[in-house]
Formats: sequence, C-alpha cells, structure tokens
Amino acid sequence: MADYKYRRVLLKLSGEALMGSRRFGIDPEVPQRIAEALKPAYDDGVQIAVVIGGGNIYRGLEGAAEGMDRAQGDNMGMLATVINSLALQDCFEKNGFECRVMSAIEMHAISETYIRRRAIRHLEKGRITIFAAGTGNPYFTTDTCAALRACEIGADVLMKATKVDGIYDKDPVKHADATRYDVITYRDVLRKRLQVMDATATALCQENSMPILVFNMEQDGAIVRALRGEPIGTIVVEES
Repeated sequence: MADYKYRRVLLKLSGEALMGSRRFGIDPEVPQRIAEALKPAYDDGVQIAVVIGGGNIYRGLEGAAEGMDRAQGDNMGMLATVINSLALQDCFEKNGFECRVMSAIEMHAISETYIRRRAIRHLEKGRITIFAAGTGNPYFTTDTCAALRACEIGADVLMKATKVDGIYDKDPVKHADATRYDVITYRDVLRKRLQVMDATATALCQENSMPILVFNMEQDGAIVRALRGEPIGTIVVEES
C-alpha cells in the first residue's frame, strides 16, 4: 500500500459506459475490462467503492421530457442502477473479488440495505462495495449519490471515469482548440458551468473538501496510475 496515494476511493461509472458497442443494455466485455483494471489495486488492498448510473437502461430526465412524472421516472432510473450493480457484482466475483451490493431502496432478496457503518466495515474487510439505487430519492442524480457516499465513507478521492482524459474548457470532441486543466477549483467548475458532475454533487464535494479526479479509465493502467497519484486526468480541489 506504500505506493498508493489514495487508499479508500469511490469510483463513479456511467451506465452508458456498460453499453460498449451496443445501443442498449450491457456489453459483457465492459464489466470484464473494469474488473481487470481494478484487479491490481484490489489485490494490493486499496478499498474500492463503486457507484454506477443507469442510463444504458433508463434515464428519468428523458422520461420526464416525454411526459412521464419526473419522480416516477427517477424511481425507474434508480432501479436501472440496481440491474447494473448486480451485473458488476457478478463479474467481480467471477474475477475473484469479494463484493457487496448495498441499495438505498430496500431489496432484501437481492442486495443489502445501505447502512453507512456496515459499508465502511465491508471496505475495511477488503470487499468492493457497490452503492445501488442512487440516494433512494427522486430528483438526485447518481453523481450526487457518488458525492454523498464518498463523503459518508470518508473516501480519499472521488474518481469519475469518463470518455475523455480530464476536464476541458470546452467540448474537446467539437473543438480542436479545447484546453485541458490539470488542476481546477470547485469554484471555477461551478462558475464556468463545466460538465464535470452536476452542480449539487460539485457543491457537496466542495463543502466537504472531497477531491474529484476526472480521468479516462480506458487508458492502459489508468486506474492504478491515478491511485498512485501520477499526473493523470484533472483534479478538482479547493483554492490553494
């Protein structure tokens, strides 16, 4: 563990990432790649928690845009995160990880109910802990859930895996002259309305001095390099 800067982390994954090359659902190759990326850190004793979205199955905001009640749509989205969490758990266990799924909505037959102290105990025992069903409340995104859980478990960093290698001043896909930040403050993220996490999640991290590391997990060895504190992606911190 001496080589690792971060020893307890929360990894935020998007549900869309699980689609891989598909247009919907889960590509089995993606959870396998995630497991392989996490394996070195897991074997070295890093405590890993995970929050995953449900956008590959259902997004409450899209349902609301089509006329569905927003709260009902968000409830459906939270259930989608449970499906993704169970898929990750199955893959992790097949790769030799001890893993628990803890849901903010009680589902005794398929998962444990989220209890902060029990979650911390799972992490201390070396179990990857997946937090499902968001916060259990509509109108809150899985980004906000990730920020909340990271603060609750006392994580050293909230790591957000994206398709790009950090935070840019504008969309690097659309703008060739986009500039990447190595370090940026919460204040600037909120002031410039950069698409890192939603404003509620960013503000929660700011209030609790929870660093946010945004990086591209698809790069070889990215997760281990990030955990070791190597300069990868963009880190969001307080003003120095």
